[in-house]
Amino acid sequence: MDDVVLRVIVTVGVVLVSMTIHEAMHGFMAHWLGDDTAKDEGRLTLNPIKHIDPFLTILLPVMLAVVGGPIFGGAKPVPFNPARVRYEEFGAALVALAGPLVNLLFAFLSFVALVLLDPALGSLTGYILSLAVQINLGFFVFNMLPIPPLDGSRVLYALAPEFIRRAMEVFEQAGLLIVFALVLFAGSFLGSIMTSAIDAILGVFRLLLGV
Repeated sequence: MDDVVLRVIVTVGVVLVSMTIHEAMHGFMAHWLGDDTAKDEGRLTLNPIKHIDPFLTILLPVMLAVVGGPIFGGAKPVPFNPARVRYEEFGAALVALAGPLVNLLFAFLSFVALVLLDPALGSLTGYILSLAVQINLGFFVFNMLPIPPLDGSRVLYALAPEFIRRAMEVFEQAGLLIVFALVLFAGSFLGSIMTSAIDAILGVFRLLLGV
């Protein structure tokens, strides 16, 4: 099989699993904190069809896989009502963190599997695990950027003074248009930042496992 075709197929598979878990964790955390919005709208599920965004979940990761850049993306945001979760803005920040942190955990477990099982792994299994590490770290870093409406912005919102919160609310009204503009017009700069962050996290993984 052609290397590019294999990379696209594996990327789509890993992305669907990773982003389904990512979005479901937002919903489960919100539910645990007292908000049933995701449950009421059918988003408290591991069914990937409920979470897919054609551009962020499929097209963008595939394009990045083809060009060989760091792979990142997103999905349809799981709805939640910040006014209904416990702990006010800090509860909302916990909801936001739940998604990226599960990607970080997924990346770490895949890295552990690579280290422990590498001598016995076939090339395809190792390739899938390697992409799982890279893709989930890409999702973690991208979604933790403090730019509305990404998850990192909700964490910043919980910690920021009032005047910064008001400015962020204005930006958030533009929603995903900001993300699209960032990808289209600052893609190379974004890619360099993400590559550096991913390499730093991989360094921590290696340090933790002594490899």
